[in-house]
Amino acid sequence: MENNYTVALIYDFDGTLAPGNMQEYDFIPAVGKSNKEFWHEANSLAEEQDGDAVLAYMARMIQEAQSKGLSLRREAFQESGRNVRYYNGVEEWFGRMNAYAAEKGLRLLHYVNSSGLKEIIEGTSIAKEFKHIYACSFLYNIDGIAYWPAVAVNYTNKTQFIFKINKGVESVYDAQKVNQYMEENSRPVPFKRMIYVGDGTTDIPCMRLVKNFGGHSIAVYNPQERGKRKDMNTLIRDNRVNYVCAADYSEGSEMDTIVRAIIDKIAADVRLEELETQR
Repeated sequence: MENNYTVALIYDFDGTLAPGNMQEYDFIPAVGKSNKEFWHEANSLAEEQDGDAVLAYMARMIQEAQSKGLSLRREAFQESGRNVRYYNGVEEWFGRMNAYAAEKGLRLLHYVNSSGLKEIIEGTSIAKEFKHIYACSFLYNIDGIAYWPAVAVNYTNKTQFIFKINKGVESVYDAQKVNQYMEENSRPVPFKRMIYVGDGTTDIPCMRLVKNFGGHSIAVYNPQERGKRKDMNTLIRDNRVNYVCAADYSEGSEMDTIVRAIIDKIAADVRLEELETQR
């Protein structure tokens, strides 16, 4: 079996690859707020205006940066991403999983599907590992200053990017290609060869979607939060995910074991499909 079969490993970012929210590592301290204070103000704005919480936090980022005289250039957000810290084993994870998939005759691609800020993710040390990053982003004026949201990704519209990955569409703007009919066996990444990793309620629609279409969904939790696994086991009981495990990406961890087993299954399914077509 040659490496002609693509597997997509799709991650949320905040709480999935890194503890907390990405703004908490650099941006929020820079504007002189506590994490609790910033998010309370953003959520209160959304509630008062009956608006989207993601758009509200993006508006607060612009307002706070302007009031403190901080740069709103893309490069400043990217610089902020250099301070993000990950869960155990994340930086070594991608190369190890790529090699394991290749041994099984599969091509593994990694994607981010996040309500966080794309520009911050672009500045992280792991940005180079992703085939594409689907996340919130800003519009920039002629001087390169952020002034308005360009893309806002909330818990329901996250699902659109699953379909874009399925059909090989990376553009957020392009709504034509993703809605064109395409035979299942012609799609670059069939749903059954998707693995979705998320950490909570904002990922439930995506995790359920991937699971229902024959893929695999993994809910992860911060290993430092005692009792969290018990809470998240309800996602299995409610048939929303396939697996629950700690967000530990080190070799030999439960996460490592689960993903390797899924890759093994996908490789076996591909081989069986090949044998069927030889009849």
